[in-house]
Amino acid sequence: MGLMPIPQPYSVGIFLTYKCSGACRHCLYACSPHWSADWLSLEDAELILRQLARTLPRPLIPGRIGVNEGLHFSGGEPFLNFDRLLQLTELARKLGIPAIFVETNGFWCTDDDTTRARLAALKEAGMDGILISANPFILERVPFERTERAARIAREIFDGNVIVYQAFFYEQFKRLGLKGTLSFDDYVRMAGSSLQYVELFASGRAPYKLAHLYRHYPASRFFGLSCRQELIRDWHVHVDNYGNFVPGYCGGLSLGDARDLPTLCRGIDLERMPVLQALLTGLRALYELGLEFGYQEREGYVSRCHLCVDIRRHLALTSEFPELKPRAFYERLED
Repeated sequence: MGLMPIPQPYSVGIFLTYKCSGACRHCLYACSPHWSADWLSLEDAELILRQLARTLPRPLIPGRIGVNEGLHFSGGEPFLNFDRLLQLTELARKLGIPAIFVETNGFWCTDDDTTRARLAALKEAGMDGILISANPFILERVPFERTERAARIAREIFDGNVIVYQAFFYEQFKRLGLKGTLSFDDYVRMAGSSLQYVELFASGRAPYKLAHLYRHYPASRFFGLSCRQELIRDWHVHVDNYGNFVPGYCGGLSLGDARDLPTLCRGIDLERMPVLQALLTGLRALYELGLEFGYQEREGYVSRCHLCVDIRRHLALTSEFPELKPRAFYERLED
């Protein structure tokens, strides 16, 4: 296939770390407290952000955030290192990057004063808005009153630039009068039919922790599919704290070094990346590559992403492939 060009990203998420206060069952990036923090360095951040400042388009409404516009700081949990988050916000604003927001699970919102002070400091530094996670998986680990506090005070600070994701569950938890945390199993017994409203990708940790929610299929069911569209899309891509350019929601897969974005976008050498080459060809090719390295088929898979990540996990933990990074992603899938 030769060189495969990568489009300039339209919207980007920057991982400050993979370390998180929780280990959610649905996490696409296998984040957990067990990761080493390995915070994104200021030097690497400046290299990445300077390049993005030249390429990211302006939103249709200036200053208005959207999940697929501008720049968002993510992880892991960015508020585990508030000073670094503040520094990166100031740097992004100095460089003129539009539509900056941060994603959080709200675990740190233990009282009004702390929450207000931190959000006000971010606003002063140049943060345009915030996304607050709310779903049955977050609820297992973050008391709902903290999520409510985060949303209430964020609306004071950022006005309309607050996204509660997903609003359906936030409103449902309020109607149910929930306080504290609630196990996922208890939630299923209480309101399990509502899970149909979860935007749940059957990738990352979900196929391992939530397999009982899905029907399973043999690997051959997915052989006619490829991942080309996901791999070369230009929206909602991610750059992790190690500098890996992560396509879409494909945790554990690196297209190259985002610290040299111009070179990366000119094209990546597929001869050096057999896993990526197989994915562009089709899932049968990835499966056959896995067999060459001793992969054994599972009894069933819940999605093509499950098949993909399971083969990649085997390859990453038994061999060396430059596109399978970071290795800890594959080690943390069943945390």
